[in-house]
Amino acid sequence: MVNEAKQILSNFVSNIPPIVIGPDKVDYIAEHIHDIPNEHRLLLLQLLNYILETMVERQASDIELGGFGAQNYVWFRIFGRKERAVDMPQFTEDEASTLIISFLNNNQIKFLLENRNLDFSYTFFYKKINKNLRFRCDAYFDLDSLTLNMRAIQATIRPLESLEFHPFAVKTMSHNYIKFGLSLVTGITGSGKSTTLDAIIDYHNDFDPCHIVIIASPIEFVHHSRKSIIKHREVGRDVLSFKEGVVQSLRQDPDIIVIGEMRDPETILAALEVTDTGHKVFSTLHTSSAVESIDRIIAEVNPTEQERVRNRLADVLISVVSQKLVPSLDGKRVLAKEVLIVTPSVKAAIKNNNTSEIYMMINQGSQQGMITMEQDLLRLYTEKKISKENAVAYANNKTRILQLLKA
Repeated sequence: MVNEAKQILSNFVSNIPPIVIGPDKVDYIAEHIHDIPNEHRLLLLQLLNYILETMVERQASDIELGGFGAQNYVWFRIFGRKERAVDMPQFTEDEASTLIISFLNNNQIKFLLENRNLDFSYTFFYKKINKNLRFRCDAYFDLDSLTLNMRAIQATIRPLESLEFHPFAVKTMSHNYIKFGLSLVTGITGSGKSTTLDAIIDYHNDFDPCHIVIIASPIEFVHHSRKSIIKHREVGRDVLSFKEGVVQSLRQDPDIIVIGEMRDPETILAALEVTDTGHKVFSTLHTSSAVESIDRIIAEVNPTEQERVRNRLADVLISVVSQKLVPSLDGKRVLAKEVLIVTPSVKAAIKNNNTSEIYMMINQGSQQGMITMEQDLLRLYTEKKISKENAVAYANNKTRILQLLKA
């Protein structure tokens, strides 16, 4: 199958006229992709699925395919390390562009060519484990040719207990304990934010008879309603934007609204508004500490709005979890996290624009379920899960971690 599919790609690209160069090549491939007979396109799909099966077998989190940077190789990220898979099929830039376009629908192709980027999800049935596998995908351009990142979405959810939150931190995130308010899960790309959010949703799904609306780009893990009824709305497919999804959700009788990412001022303001109306909201941000998350939200909006947003955020923010995946001594990765619970003192610090005081409040707030990133890295080091070097490397506050390690 692999050789046959490779031959189909090779034959197709050999027919691209020599006069078609640069960015016109991808346009040409998109225009002529339907010249490939359906039975041949099915083989191309099987080739892609074979690569993804191999990815899952090797416990890789991500795959890179196509574009100048790939240098004809397929690349896997395995336990944090991104390396070329030398035993996998190789693809020229044109072959990879053809393979990528071959499994997109017409609307997706049109959107990709217009916007030079496409976020979407992909699912296929993996017979070996008798399950559907889902992937979060991003197709984009790299020096005029198409490249694709695909991230494996876990087929099972980690239970919330396994993330080792303090019981009071779990309480604040529980809809049963606090019916409204904003809880954030933050971290850089690939730090496991979606995994934590899914664990929180699954936790509610076990006992809470409520309505959960998830707005994401794309939808990753698909939850099956048990105790809760759960609706999934993918941006670009089921709803036009995060902001639209948030505003529309108010008419959908939700109890919990999950916003995949607060990526622009409009979404931030909509999230604060919907929280103000008495809903429980969970969302994510690309920040590496709790204090930075608060500062980022305020800085994202127009300066004339900042005072109002600061006061609103202080009133609705319940908790912030900032997390990182740190290389562990067994060659895998382990979760390190900072947890902020918004106490009256934290609320006052946000309102008075004294966010620099919050780190010390987290540092001294262990009884309320708080922990700094440095305290959690020290815990992982003393439990012999991570090395001293990685405890220092992944700390936000290098001076503080060095003090803790000396103590």
